[in-house]
Amino acid sequence: MGINCSTLLPCCVDSEVKSSVLEVPNAENEDRIEANDGPAFCEFTLNQLNNATSGFAVENIVSEHGEKAPNVVYKGKLDNQMRIVVKRFNRNAWPDARQFLEEARSVGLLRNQRLANLLGCCCEDDERLLVAEYMPNETLAKHLFHWETQPMKWAMRLRVVLHLAEALEYCTSQGRALYHDLNAYRVLFDEDGNPRLSTFGLMKNSRDGKSYSTNLAFTPPEYLRTGRVTPESVIYSFGTLLLDLLSGKHIPPSHALDLIRDRNLQMLTDSCLEGQFSDDDGTELVRLASRCLQYEPRERPNTKSIVAALTPLQKETEVPSQLLMGIQHSAATVASLSPLGEACSRKDLTAIHEVLEHLGYKDDDGVANELSFQMWTNQIQDTLNSKKTGDAAFQQKDFRLAIESYTQFIDIGTMVSPTVHARRSLCYLMSDMPQEALNDAMQAQVISPVWHIASYLQSVALAGLGMENEAQSALVEGTTLEAKRNTPRK
Repeated sequence: MGINCSTLLPCCVDSEVKSSVLEVPNAENEDRIEANDGPAFCEFTLNQLNNATSGFAVENIVSEHGEKAPNVVYKGKLDNQMRIVVKRFNRNAWPDARQFLEEARSVGLLRNQRLANLLGCCCEDDERLLVAEYMPNETLAKHLFHWETQPMKWAMRLRVVLHLAEALEYCTSQGRALYHDLNAYRVLFDEDGNPRLSTFGLMKNSRDGKSYSTNLAFTPPEYLRTGRVTPESVIYSFGTLLLDLLSGKHIPPSHALDLIRDRNLQMLTDSCLEGQFSDDDGTELVRLASRCLQYEPRERPNTKSIVAALTPLQKETEVPSQLLMGIQHSAATVASLSPLGEACSRKDLTAIHEVLEHLGYKDDDGVANELSFQMWTNQIQDTLNSKKTGDAAFQQKDFRLAIESYTQFIDIGTMVSPTVHARRSLCYLMSDMPQEALNDAMQAQVISPVWHIASYLQSVALAGLGMENEAQSALVEGTTLEAKRNTPRK
């Protein structure tokens, strides 16, 4: 029995969507996913994902995501403001559409707080796309190898390996023990700074390339012999990640094992970690890494024993990941807001009204309005009259009349104006109609994609709908767009 996708994922309300949702098959899974009761897996249309990624725009490409060309990962935003990433496969990657759908649906059954969960897929013509949760705080590779403000603390490194081991143990318990090319790019950080394992690596390998990177020094030895991924191969890759976190560098396992045999642990340990851990803790992590990197697959530990070994090593367990990582939460990133941004963060509708009234129609400059002569003679006067009446009502704070007049302007359709949609959005907010306000703010963004005011108004409307996380994201987006707008071009 399927679940109606539209009740769980608002993006799928569209009649174009093809509902195909799978339920979790047993009660044991229900206990496991309780901490991450996200939307059910569903199939998207290509049109939906095209809209979400602004036509798969180059500026939406996520460069660090562990994917090899020609596969590309894009960030995007669904109609319900949920942020997503979309992996677009090479057109020759999955020639069998049924195989792709079955594999995506199988991975889509998984729901766990240690995973960047797979939300859906798209299979139209020769297009093959996966949709997953958006993780805003980049990859482990970025924080470990290319850090800018501070190196990752020892306590956070231990948390990363435990969460990663728990993710692999959960996947193993659900019959998905194989993970392709496990590396520091596959570990992502959510808005709270918690590490998550990308679900993209759980898809069985197709024609899009090898299961491991071309760097043979980091490839499990049995894979070099057989070309097959096994659960033990995944443990070997986990061992290379342990080395990464211990050293802060990407050290080839053979070189690391030589250092371990020579008891030269100082050369293996990140100098930035000096004084942060005891010799016993360091020795225990090195011992675990060497076990994972054994040449014979049968001599490597399983995920359950790895979790058991890492759990007692955890430090500062009461400290949030966000603080350990030195990541500013989205609420903190808007400390220096413009007057409009601050008004929107406070949901101060009166202050927003003052700003919009003062701004007038300055931001409508450059919006294309192609009018034929017949349109001009027959409809332009009605259009201008409706707008004029709406503007007068807006100024006098007669929001009911403003809504009626602006609606007439929009319905006539002779001209488009992001400002009219923004003004009607605020009128709806004043009238306690947040859904209608959100629709208008989104339409303003469609007309003018980089207009910060559209994002700001979306933030207020989303807050009115009780979607606080999405509201905060929209506020940050508005701040970013406004900052870019005010930065002089060189």
